[in-house]
Amino acid sequence: MAESVPQPSIRMIFGALFLVLLLAALDQTIVSTALPTIVGELGGLTHLSWVVTSYLLSSTVVTPLYGKFGDLHGRKIMLQVAIVVFLVGSALCGLSQSMLQLIVFRGLQGIGGGGLIVITMAVIGDLIPPRERGRYQGLFGAVFGLATIIGPLIGGFFVDHLTWRWIFYINLPTGVLALAVIAAVLPERPRGRAHTIDYPGAALLSIALTAVILVTSLGGNTFPWDSPFVIGTSAAAIVSIVAFVVVEARSREPILSLSLFGNRIFAITSAVGFIVGLSLFGSITYLPIYLQLVKGESPTASGLQLMPMMLGMLVTSIASGRLISRFGRYRPFPIAGTILMTIGLLLMSRISLDMSVLETSADALVLGLGMGMIMQVLVLAVQNSVDYEHLGVATSGATLFRSIGGALGVAIFGALFAHALQAQLDAVLPPGTALPAAASPAALQALPAEIRAAYLAAIVAALRLVFQMAAAVAGLGFLLTLGLRETPLRGISPAS
Repeated sequence: MAESVPQPSIRMIFGALFLVLLLAALDQTIVSTALPTIVGELGGLTHLSWVVTSYLLSSTVVTPLYGKFGDLHGRKIMLQVAIVVFLVGSALCGLSQSMLQLIVFRGLQGIGGGGLIVITMAVIGDLIPPRERGRYQGLFGAVFGLATIIGPLIGGFFVDHLTWRWIFYINLPTGVLALAVIAAVLPERPRGRAHTIDYPGAALLSIALTAVILVTSLGGNTFPWDSPFVIGTSAAAIVSIVAFVVVEARSREPILSLSLFGNRIFAITSAVGFIVGLSLFGSITYLPIYLQLVKGESPTASGLQLMPMMLGMLVTSIASGRLISRFGRYRPFPIAGTILMTIGLLLMSRISLDMSVLETSADALVLGLGMGMIMQVLVLAVQNSVDYEHLGVATSGATLFRSIGGALGVAIFGALFAHALQAQLDAVLPPGTALPAAASPAALQALPAEIRAAYLAAIVAALRLVFQMAAAVAGLGFLLTLGLRETPLRGISPAS
């Protein structure tokens, strides 16, 4: 049962949690507009997805651990650990001297980042009754939306006027402030009975997720599909997934209870979250590439042109949260949200060399309007459908599948983009044509006009395929939301 917290304390706690979400959201959005510059300095365009994938992979792997440890040992200590690890990773990312170092340190940063959002959402479940939770989670969505508005602008400013390394250094003062406020105001939870930790399950899940990401990102590009590496890694993924299911079925306190999948709401929201993560993260990572490489926009300008998407997310996140708290109904929002996401991605798949930036921003607005009606609502539906003692595990489980979808989406669409780009270049350029190792705006401008035009056309064709596939996946998410059942939002107490 959650403890009763005075209203002034709740306001202080939520202020601290807002800072935590700001930290997580800024990291994701600041990086997006700087990616072309980073890969231009440290490596090639085909490495871009790994800067994102390494973070998503590590944060995905640790998500269920944070949920379980939060249930067992209290949210406060786990949130503090997550922030410290995140800050250490951020500092090291800023100091990176090679693409390999950046990818490794992004992985470390993800180990901390994996706990920021899931524990924050679980703390809401500790303190706020489900009937009122929609309003608070709508506000959290608004904070995320605000961060995604200012993130690309700050990232673009740093790249244009300082260095891309400041996109990581900026996390440090924000994180230290969040850590201090949480230490002062977030209450400790009394220790209960002794618990066991499902370390074998956690290890097997980590192996399975890592193997799946490696296969989807490297298969068919870095390694042929019939290579020993791909075959061996695929076998490791299958074996570890089967072993994970067996271990979880026998574990006294599983890291991800299989009984949750008997809950229809948990099963459907997890599937929808997976689909949304797959289509969203897999496609939106490449929008700055189009704006900066094809349209020639600066990092700051590309950040400004992403603002409509973030504003759309901000508006619908706040509005949906308030409407849910007022009427006690959540089912219509993910249905409408997935429809808008699908339409937005279809519109974005029309990109071309001569499409106006204004039209691209308008298409992104439609996508953002859909996003704001999905993310927070899925978490609310899950929390409302489980017993309080499973709150952390259920929250982390729902977040886990969205993260898995995101990690797979970046890997799959990254491989798709790289393969399509190479195929397009091979089709239009003579064999042996010298191309820049790092596809930065400056490098492309240095190419002869004919070769540059062919290169840009190849990028557009590859991106168009990415958005088309993402739209198809989002459409599947819409079909899944039709099976989501509406249950009355509990309103007596957080734990009721």
